[in-house]
Amino acid sequence: MTTTPTPVSLRQKPGPNRLAVTGIGNAMLDIIAQDANDAYATLGLTKAAMTLIEADELATYYEAMGPTVQMSGGSVANSIAGIAMLGGTCGYIGKVADDEFGERFAHDLRTLGAELDLSIAESHEGATGRCHVFVTPDAQRTMATYLGASNQLRPSDIRSDLIARSEITYIEGYLYDLPPAKAAIARTIEFAHEHDSMVALSLSDMFCVNRHRRDFLDLVVSDVDVLLANETEIMALFQAETLSRAYDALEELGILAAITRGPAGVDVVNLGGVVSVPAMAVEHVVDQNGAGDLFAAGFLYSLALGADPVEAAELGSLCAGEVIQHLGARPESDLEEIAIEAGLL
Repeated sequence: MTTTPTPVSLRQKPGPNRLAVTGIGNAMLDIIAQDANDAYATLGLTKAAMTLIEADELATYYEAMGPTVQMSGGSVANSIAGIAMLGGTCGYIGKVADDEFGERFAHDLRTLGAELDLSIAESHEGATGRCHVFVTPDAQRTMATYLGASNQLRPSDIRSDLIARSEITYIEGYLYDLPPAKAAIARTIEFAHEHDSMVALSLSDMFCVNRHRRDFLDLVVSDVDVLLANETEIMALFQAETLSRAYDALEELGILAAITRGPAGVDVVNLGGVVSVPAMAVEHVVDQNGAGDLFAAGFLYSLALGADPVEAAELGSLCAGEVIQHLGARPESDLEEIAIEAGLL
């Protein structure tokens, strides 16, 4: 198959003052617990999905978790962390509160080398967001998420500085859960188009797709260059009964898509058809939290370097394979070294 080249010179890192990828998403603190007793079910959560909760429910979910691991997170923020750990230049746009969790979030990403453009929420916009992650023995993660300040992004919070310097602008679908953030996304896309930055969108979650299907379809048809989703999300977007029908719809639109399928790998879909890339072989899956985020990190960074989409999917699979072998959604190994050894950087 002949793949469509990206508009960036092959194998050249972005030039001085350029960024490979800037992401915009929900800035969250991840609170992660091993859930051997199905506490998620007692709380009424849907397994392997994300459920939104309110501030007055935070104590209930936290107290049900037992021992936890806490780290900065959020889907696109995890991807940006992965790009930084691959040696890439990257930026992040989001919103936090002036609290301990907001300070920790900013510190973690800056320490990795990402450039940040964080807005600070007003007191009435809530605390810094947090995501309670219940990891069951089958490595599935079930999430109860308080969006708080993270989902209060407004058009006035979006500045063009990072976007104007980026090869790719990566948007988190979860942001669509409140109207102010939807308007902020429109401004982000406007800046990306003005500065010739490719627009990439993550569909984030099947339930998120169901909530915002019309908005996502409008985006995919009009504004998106690269779409990232899993198989349930892409079928929900097109209301397709089979994956092949969803792929037919993607090919008609003519955009590049990467559809992750867990152990079955990833399907790269574009005008030339569908190419399947196998998942990285691992000895033991501990936690699937972050697999899609780290796939996006490798895939988008590789595209920004000018790799063809199949090569990009191979790097994405490598990154996803690393993160599912331990608890938490951030890599623990030297991703850049692993990628170089694999011949993917």
